[in-house]
Amino acid sequence: MIAIEVRYTKSLNLLLIGCLVALGNVGVSNAQSVCLPLPRLLSISPMGGQIGTSFDATIAAEHMEEPGPLLFENPGIQAVAKLDAQGKPIANQYTLSIAQDCPAGLYEARLLGRLGISSARIFSVGKLAEVVQKPGNTSLANAIELTVPSVCNAVVSSRAVDFYAFEAVQGKRYIIQCSARGIDSKLDPVVIVGDSRGTDLVAQRTGDTLDFLAKTNGKHTIKIHELTFKGGPGYFYRLSIEELPIDAPMPIYPSTRSVSAFSWPPTGLAPQPSLAEQEDALSQTIALPADISGRFYPAADVDTYEFEAKQGETWWIEVASERLGRPTDPSLIVQMEKSDRSGWTDVAEHNDIASPMKPSSNGYAYDGPPFDGGSTDILGKLEIKESGHYRLVLSDLFGGTRKDPRNVYRLVVRPSQPDFSVVAWGLHMELRNGDRNALSKPLALRAGSTVALEVVTVRRDGFDGEIGLTVEGLPAGVTAQGLRIPAGKMRGVLLLSAAQDAPQGISNAVITATAKIADQTISHPMQMAQMVWPIPDAWSEIPSPRLVAGIPVSVTTSELAPITIAPVDRRVYEAKLGEVLKIPMSHTLRSEFSGAVLQLKTMGPGFDANPQFDVSLTASNSEAIINLGSIKPAPGEYTIAFYGSAVAKYRYNPLAVSLTENELKKAQEEQQKAIDVLTQKTQALASIAAEQKAAAEAELADATKIKQEADALVTAAQEKLKRIHEQATPRDTAEIIISEPVNLRILAP
Repeated sequence: MIAIEVRYTKSLNLLLIGCLVALGNVGVSNAQSVCLPLPRLLSISPMGGQIGTSFDATIAAEHMEEPGPLLFENPGIQAVAKLDAQGKPIANQYTLSIAQDCPAGLYEARLLGRLGISSARIFSVGKLAEVVQKPGNTSLANAIELTVPSVCNAVVSSRAVDFYAFEAVQGKRYIIQCSARGIDSKLDPVVIVGDSRGTDLVAQRTGDTLDFLAKTNGKHTIKIHELTFKGGPGYFYRLSIEELPIDAPMPIYPSTRSVSAFSWPPTGLAPQPSLAEQEDALSQTIALPADISGRFYPAADVDTYEFEAKQGETWWIEVASERLGRPTDPSLIVQMEKSDRSGWTDVAEHNDIASPMKPSSNGYAYDGPPFDGGSTDILGKLEIKESGHYRLVLSDLFGGTRKDPRNVYRLVVRPSQPDFSVVAWGLHMELRNGDRNALSKPLALRAGSTVALEVVTVRRDGFDGEIGLTVEGLPAGVTAQGLRIPAGKMRGVLLLSAAQDAPQGISNAVITATAKIADQTISHPMQMAQMVWPIPDAWSEIPSPRLVAGIPVSVTTSELAPITIAPVDRRVYEAKLGEVLKIPMSHTLRSEFSGAVLQLKTMGPGFDANPQFDVSLTASNSEAIINLGSIKPAPGEYTIAFYGSAVAKYRYNPLAVSLTENELKKAQEEQQKAIDVLTQKTQALASIAAEQKAAAEAELADATKIKQEADALVTAAQEKLKRIHEQATPRDTAEIIISEPVNLRILAP
């Protein structure tokens, strides 16, 4: 695994301003009906490059007109817009340069455009020579020749198999790696090595890496296809081939981190464990505390660790394997040896780390958020009630079907070390039209909007206290509230509000979680998660979330929030328990809506039970009512907000209409000039002397060419205007509406 951290330059405010008036050819989806458009970077082709090289790359994005700067977290990777012969940027094309001192690994890229900062996409940096797939390698006859070592950037087509060829040497070992899911691809690869005729020799259908020992000299084939033969732009991969010594361990390739990985490692854990599993031993004697590395290998492997423990001792046991990126499900049984040494008695059993909040039950039926902060790893408590001889029996719950030597684990047995980890993601909710959306939600704020981050925690070793959140580095005009996870709770909500007069800008925010544990103040950075691919309707595709690096926040003024609901008075509202609190709210409407009523719920610790209430979508004000007698919050200070969903009559980039109309008008003026010149040259040719005719004909040909070019520009501008008009046509778009935060002080009666 590699750590990834986004770094953005201070010049991004200026870059964002330059992007606000850009118009172009990447528009909104015709079927867009869930969530106001947010900028998303979908792909970079090629998806990686070799250290110390420069090359051209093409990007694909949505809601990104003529994309602006392409930004990488590592400053050793630079992107410059590719220019045409006239010095104008070519849409969606960049020249990338990777510095000689840029470390190999995975780095995140983001794109800046009219609507702000995009979602992230992975870019690979390596040491191997790079090639790019040539179209048509879907047959043995057109197999792409690969040298050893090298890596090929490719995309698999639907219902197709990609063919490659390489020269093998008898007795040599080759590692064929097809990076896909670990670099944000939708591909579940099948990797096959065959002989020169394409006959299968060995296949890997449940993973991305194939370990091949050549039994003959000569040409061999590699075949790649998607497990269910899907394909298309989102099914990209990087196919690498390397020769490895016979006795070398199987390499573990860099990969993105799942959301569950946010809770690993615990604070203070040594970089390397102090003990290693004795793989040939039936049982291994250890002393507590212990920190052990091992692996679930071979298939159905069971590892046993014996130790002495005394009555009254308390130990916490943690196992990491799934959080290390392995497809495992650790299971652990604690047993005590019987006094007569005739056998063992089960004392405790530990399995999964529970999700901090109930997630979607199957990833797409929306009975919970499509994020899961839990893990198939282990975190549990062991209380020794009787002195004696004990053992830990550790296995992979479904290890009988897995035989990968890379399925490593780390087993930690420690005394209590109370701690916590925190992760956040953009709020998802079932919208009133029934759509289940699982969308990457970059923090690209429209002025006048409030967005919510769900913040969840995994608590360690009995810690149950309040966790505070501090936010630094927000753009001008953006504020953060709701800055805590209450004691005993696993979830909080962090609200980011862009003022209605906030200027456009961007900055890299830092959010820190802090808690008082015993006599120490413990702080950890908050991590962020996003959907790898935007899925407007998760009935059709299972969502795939992951952790991302950095927390860039942008504000755009090219579009404003469709409605801003805010407290009329920014004061702290005070009320006593048992009273009914009435809060006047103002509405700033900037859009029409389908329907006249917005149903609002209350978010905030202890306030979720406040009854839903209606507000008018045509009125300029409303009143929020909180019955403190029914919800009975504890006395104290709170930050709450009101939220619901509405269907706005959304117009995409209406400013582009007038700008494109001006563009067409100028093109038509140039066309008319060309027509006038052509008419003049045509009339002149009819009356010109014979000796001057050749020169006149040349001038006429030049005028004809200029007129044809002017015609082409007018046609292009007309087509562009038609497209812009179509994009700007009002569409019903369901959106989460969140009020600006309200601060409360609840007093004892």
